[in-house]
Amino acid sequence: MNERVAAVLRGLGNRESVADVGGMAERALAAGEARFLGDLGVALAGSGADAWQHRNVFGHLLRLLCLTPGREHVEEAVRLVAATNGTTPPYPRLAAALLAEAQPPADLGAVFAGGARAHAPEELRACLVHELVLRGTLTGEVPALDRWARSSHWRHHPLRRLPLKLLTVERRPALASNSPRGSSRSLPDPRPGASVAPARPDSRPPLATERTDDAFRADAGAAVRNWCAESNGTYVSGRWELSAPVAEAAVPLLLRGLGLASLTTAKTRRPLALTRPTPEQVWAVLFAAAAHGGAYNTGEYGAYGRLAAWRSFAALAGAPGDAEPAHVEEIASGRAWYGFAGVTKWFRMVAWDIGFAAVSPDGRELAVLAATDTD
Repeated sequence: MNERVAAVLRGLGNRESVADVGGMAERALAAGEARFLGDLGVALAGSGADAWQHRNVFGHLLRLLCLTPGREHVEEAVRLVAATNGTTPPYPRLAAALLAEAQPPADLGAVFAGGARAHAPEELRACLVHELVLRGTLTGEVPALDRWARSSHWRHHPLRRLPLKLLTVERRPALASNSPRGSSRSLPDPRPGASVAPARPDSRPPLATERTDDAFRADAGAAVRNWCAESNGTYVSGRWELSAPVAEAAVPLLLRGLGLASLTTAKTRRPLALTRPTPEQVWAVLFAAAAHGGAYNTGEYGAYGRLAAWRSFAALAGAPGDAEPAHVEEIASGRAWYGFAGVTKWFRMVAWDIGFAAVSPDGRELAVLAATDTD
């Protein structure tokens, strides 16, 4: 460790503010000293210290390197991720999102280099592939990336099942916008689609027999599980077999009668006000929930957010658990989708509400997911 790095580390854990350290790093980077930022980050990762000051400085260094275009900055960012052992979230996921946003794809070939330069963690590579896909990059634009993405290196990785190009249903993913000091995110309309006509007084919903099991709950809730684990969120999900095909006019009464807390209020039995979102709109909401998180967390970032969105989307669409995304998309296109976020007092009505129901083509199967979070 050189003396300049050692001087920064001395007493770092006792500081009340690390703003001056961040400013020093920014000046060093502007002066062309990317290697110094890399050395400092590696030293921080290897120090064994877990004080907030160390985490703050390390995160700032990683953002600076990832978001400053240039191959040298890419290589130093990879050093930082590798120094964390490259397998513990959030660093590989965060770095992949930042690199994909800011770096020219050609410079990202360094992440997939072989031989003596092959020090990029496989987790970083896997995440970077799909962060680039989400931004419309074709893997063939980066030969080293394309070779790795089509190799057997990651054949057992969970992200491997995702397609290497965006499907139609994914055409508008809401991506975060990042800076060295943080990020901003836009949230899609949680209740998209045209309004459904109110239920007629003579509407009679069919009988519903619940078929929910633990596997369905886990799959349907995949996109919002981070809200519950890392914020103040909660969700409910379920699926039902119907005694007869349900007409659209009866869907509001059917949902109200399921007994789910998210669809029931103590003071009214009025039919629910529903919308008719497209599959693309449903997927976009699920992706934003998974990738960007809820009130108090940062979510799973793009690559794993994409995976979680597909898992929830497939469950709601009634697709087999091992179905490829293209098959899920085909199945989902035949479902009738309904939105009901915010229609009862169960929803917190802050910014993080989800409510979707899907009815099978024959009208005899129903799946529901509702989630809410608050600050």
